[in-house]
Amino acid sequence: MTNTKKNVYFFGKGKAEGDKDMKYILGGKGANLAEMTNLGIPVPAGFTISTEVCQYYYSNGKQYPAELKRDVEKEIARLEESTGKKFGDDENPLLVSVRSGAAASMPGMMDTILNLGLNEKVVEGMVRKTGNARFVWDSYRRFIQMYCNVVENMEHEKLEHVINTVKAEKGIKEDTAMTAEDWQKVVKGYKEIYKIEKGHDFPSDANVQLWGAIDAVFGSWNNPRAIIYRQLNKIDEKKIFGTAVNVQSMVFGNMGDDCGTGVAFTRNPSTGENIAYGEYLMNAQGEDVVAGIRTPKKLESLKEDNEVVYNELMAIFDKLEKHYKDMQDVEFTIENSKLFVLQTRNAKRTAPAMVKVAVDLVKEGMIDEKTALTRVEADKLDQLLHPALDPKEKSKFQLITKGLPASPGAASGQVVFNAETALEWVENGKKVILVRAETSPEDIAGMNVAAGILTARGGMTSHAAVVARGMGRCCVAGCESLTVMESSKLFKVGDIEVKEGDLITLDGTAGEVFLGKVPTMEAQLSDDFAQLMKWADETRKLEVRTNADTPKDAKTARGFGAQGIGLCRTEHMFFEEDKIFAIRQMIISDTVEQREAALAKIFPMQKNDFKQLFDIMKGLPVKIRLLDPPLHEFVPHEDKDIEALAKEMGISFEKLKEKVESLHEANPMMGHRGCRLGVTFPEINQMQVKAIMSAACELKKEQNAEIVPEIMIPLIADVEELKWLKAKLIPVIEETMKSYGVTLKYEIGTMIEIPRAAVTADEIGAEAEFFSFGTNDLTQMTYGFSRDDAGKFIKEYLAQKILVEDPFKSVDQKGVGKLMEMAVKLGRAGNPHLNIGICGEQGGDPDTVKFCHRIGLNYVSCSPYRVPIARLAAAQAVVESSK
Repeated sequence: MTNTKKNVYFFGKGKAEGDKDMKYILGGKGANLAEMTNLGIPVPAGFTISTEVCQYYYSNGKQYPAELKRDVEKEIARLEESTGKKFGDDENPLLVSVRSGAAASMPGMMDTILNLGLNEKVVEGMVRKTGNARFVWDSYRRFIQMYCNVVENMEHEKLEHVINTVKAEKGIKEDTAMTAEDWQKVVKGYKEIYKIEKGHDFPSDANVQLWGAIDAVFGSWNNPRAIIYRQLNKIDEKKIFGTAVNVQSMVFGNMGDDCGTGVAFTRNPSTGENIAYGEYLMNAQGEDVVAGIRTPKKLESLKEDNEVVYNELMAIFDKLEKHYKDMQDVEFTIENSKLFVLQTRNAKRTAPAMVKVAVDLVKEGMIDEKTALTRVEADKLDQLLHPALDPKEKSKFQLITKGLPASPGAASGQVVFNAETALEWVENGKKVILVRAETSPEDIAGMNVAAGILTARGGMTSHAAVVARGMGRCCVAGCESLTVMESSKLFKVGDIEVKEGDLITLDGTAGEVFLGKVPTMEAQLSDDFAQLMKWADETRKLEVRTNADTPKDAKTARGFGAQGIGLCRTEHMFFEEDKIFAIRQMIISDTVEQREAALAKIFPMQKNDFKQLFDIMKGLPVKIRLLDPPLHEFVPHEDKDIEALAKEMGISFEKLKEKVESLHEANPMMGHRGCRLGVTFPEINQMQVKAIMSAACELKKEQNAEIVPEIMIPLIADVEELKWLKAKLIPVIEETMKSYGVTLKYEIGTMIEIPRAAVTADEIGAEAEFFSFGTNDLTQMTYGFSRDDAGKFIKEYLAQKILVEDPFKSVDQKGVGKLMEMAVKLGRAGNPHLNIGICGEQGGDPDTVKFCHRIGLNYVSCSPYRVPIARLAAAQAVVESSK
């Protein structure tokens, strides 16, 4: 089948057929190579096979458009003309790199092959031409190694064994000490393994090599690590599908001491400080730096090695930042003291760096405040808000080693040595630190669940460092005193031996590793953070409240800028030791009188709880949900626990056991709970509203505090339930205010968490003063997924791409979201002044916050530590909707 679209785009000699705005066609890497070429930056010539070819490839049974082979041949000819070299020629060979590059940056997740076009005859010709046999044989072994790994999926360890054997025979430790003859032995060993595994000789034809590499790069779009990366980073394949293939003429950093390769950032990716930051190796190729096999030199040392190249690189950094108006991640190679730039992209960075760079770029006049708000990933703010290691406590623990502070933060956990164990242990509720000699892209799933990452090798731009920073994981890299013995499940530092399961603590900010669990202290937020939040608050329209049941949570949330409480779950208060006995007395009561006697004991405790929350949130709304869970949750179910409680309560085991069994329900989440409890036992809700209003009245009298209690009735499905309960509760509220001689404004509203409530929201809205979407239950009842059991199959749904996102983490905008939108329109038709918010767990999810803005909610409510995330996401929603 013929494809009518252009398949291949050329760049070279200062002109390119694409630009930075074509990333969905050329991929991020191809678009930026084209852009840099047009800017006059020294970029090796090449061409990009578009992402549209990748889409065609997967839509047509892994077949290419009929004309692609001809198109590639044509671009190879242009590349030959541009470089003055010939592809597959023995005497003047054109060698190329073949790299992936999707529209969304996926560092380390897909595949790269360097030095393609080499064979034995080309090697002989290059040795004659360069007079540098070591460089040529080193390049050939690298090509074979990458080709075997990437194209043929051969085990990396088998090839490494060949190198290690040759090194051991010569007593060599470093690759740089290997001679041409040593690399020749390695090549011979590689080819022998290849023939045993594949049953034929290693390919020598340059065109066969090229198409093998192109196949592998397109195939890498669906390798396991790339799939996991897209899932973790919420890359929607319906919007961004496929990788481009970048074929580029080779430049060599491994030809000698005036050659080198490096990876650098125009600013510090950990802190955001405006100082160029990176690493390089002389006499090396790019993979040496990022793979973490050799520990590289700091970028500033390049000034001593080659000041001219260093100054040229700094000038290019300045040019790129001013052009892209963002911090850049740059790969470069030096060949015979000439600088080439192989890639630039907007740099991955930590949350502290995101905030600092965004604020600094505004100060420097590069971007405006609205743009700065979009430069910080709201979810990543979480990294800034959680506790750091307490410096006073650190001195009490044994510091066992120091490495590079690759990704800031603090993490304690049990040591594990591979990704599989990390996944298994975290699944069982443990916190782990993943310890590796060096990480590889295959470790990504384990890195994602680990609290922190520790490596023996690798620098600040190694795979471990880059991926950890992108994930917000604490990471200490390049601990050279660390000996990792994965097969024995231990690591050693001198005489210290740390086994799998032992507790260690990482300080990613200082690059330190401690034995044991070091205590933490509250995070210190920067002035840049405060500035960003100020811009967010000036921009957003949504209020941000918090879900808080305790004074500690309420204080934390108010400190983070919460504008009130959007959900106080009263049942959480009942589980406290001084209250649970009275609650259980109430549950086993046989008469209304017995229940009221038990509730009378609970009343002063509930009143005090509410009074503390009102006091902390003075001047701000506090929404209190009446009792929601089924009563069986408050009683024990094991015989030994029932027996102990019966003894404590002075009743027989048999009577208590009978009562517990009577509370059993086949489907408790859809059973006797929420407003249904209020209808069956109105005295429970009446006690609660009396406690709420008493607390508010007392604070009004004592402090003249302005308090508007918001009483939320859960699980309403029918307006008649709401009417019935209001008739029971309003007289208690009015009587309470009368007894204090105080008049307060108060509101009664409901949660919208049952689909029927959403579709009859006009009727319910006429009786309610507010709605709050309980999206946990609304999702459960819309999908028919039990949220307690969905974990058994949701992962498979995500893996099979049936779902793009877990609907309990981010609101399902097509289904649940449609019900929410309907409820908003219908509710305000019944009551134009209806105040509407969300208080489910998704209330702190940035995508959900933006959706809530779009459908016209008044506020979102989330856990205390997600309040700044919601504030920023709400501001981003305004900026995005204005574009």
